[in-house]
Amino acid sequence: MSNGQTASNAAGGATETGHGAPRELHAFIDEIAKCFDVPAEVRQHFVNSRVEFLKAIRAAIDHRIAKLSSKGRPGSKIAVE
Repeated sequence: MSNGQTASNAAGGATETGHGAPRELHAFIDEIAKCFDVPAEVRQHFVNSRVEFLKAIRAAIDHRIAKLSSKGRPGSKIAVE
């Protein structure tokens, strides 16, 4: 997906920008930047925070996958003729 394109999330209809973050998150951060009339340097901090937010979500997912994988769930035996 290129910049400017959006995709609809099948689970909840949330839209994503070409950057992989929900459009609502971008809009919220952009609105804060406009309200406070921040310079470009501060806007870059907002961009970086988007990236860090997504990394935090990825870390939480990775942690959950590791936790589920380490439980060593026993499989069931199936008789094969």
